[in-house]
Amino acid sequence: MNFKKRFTASATLVIATLLSVLTTTQASGQELNCSVYVMAPRIANVEASVFESLEDGVREFMNGRRWTNDNFNFEERIECTMQINISEALSATRFSGSIQVQSNRPVYGADYKSPILFVNDGDFEIDWVNGTAINFNVGMYRDNLSSILAYYAYMILGMDYDSFGMEAGTDYYLKAQQIVANAQNASGTGWRASQGKQNRYWLVENMLSQTFRPLRYCLYNYHRRGMDLLYSDVETARLNIGDAIIEMRSTNRIRPSSYNLQIFFLAKSDEIIKIFEPATEPERVRLLPVIKQMDPGNIAKYDGALL
Repeated sequence: MNFKKRFTASATLVIATLLSVLTTTQASGQELNCSVYVMAPRIANVEASVFESLEDGVREFMNGRRWTNDNFNFEERIECTMQINISEALSATRFSGSIQVQSNRPVYGADYKSPILFVNDGDFEIDWVNGTAINFNVGMYRDNLSSILAYYAYMILGMDYDSFGMEAGTDYYLKAQQIVANAQNASGTGWRASQGKQNRYWLVENMLSQTFRPLRYCLYNYHRRGMDLLYSDVETARLNIGDAIIEMRSTNRIRPSSYNLQIFFLAKSDEIIKIFEPATEPERVRLLPVIKQMDPGNIAKYDGALL
């Protein structure tokens, strides 16, 4: 890759990956290693093969195309998951439900993967004809399915790049924002500012706003100056992680309980507890009131672990 180096999880993984590369003819360079699951347990009037075909199509779309101009080695691909839950068949080819998107980032010198993005999008309404290909052009709106998938591909990339370089994900947020702009006249929900404060429009709009720069700085300092340093200097790493979280107070003062901060803590709350449970009392006392203010839904969990 041109500007950042993703860290392999372990020497064993590197060896296994090299062997895999040597024994496959698949072209390298794709950025995503996306696991896809489509579930429709309550849909009885549609053949299971339709959803199996959808799962295969989404997997090929996410993993089979180039999303950036950077060259990713096989072991550098971003691990992510898409879980699509179909709750209603509106017709034989139109379905609604939700999509849960998660992505992880390797931590230098460890087998651990740090969660970056965790979002559950309930504005998921698509058309799908069994066996069709998913086509996408960033310059135009084709359909809801390709737009939603591409939007989250770019959000995954943007947040991953931000974790390796200060505000390095901007180009990918801008592409996600372009997808939102192209979809303003689409019939599906989740694309417009007027459709609530917790949707695709606001997720990327906030990431590109001045108000949320502390969140983007946190993504870098938390991971690059924190998580990646844990293997060699736990105390400094933990201090940097605490500083990075505390800096987001300025965003919370202006936009309390914002969608982006909710998503950050949805991904990070358990990890923060694991990092700071063994910390000294002054470290925990310094951080605890801040995270309780920014993530009030998890106050009991934080108190139980960090008081």
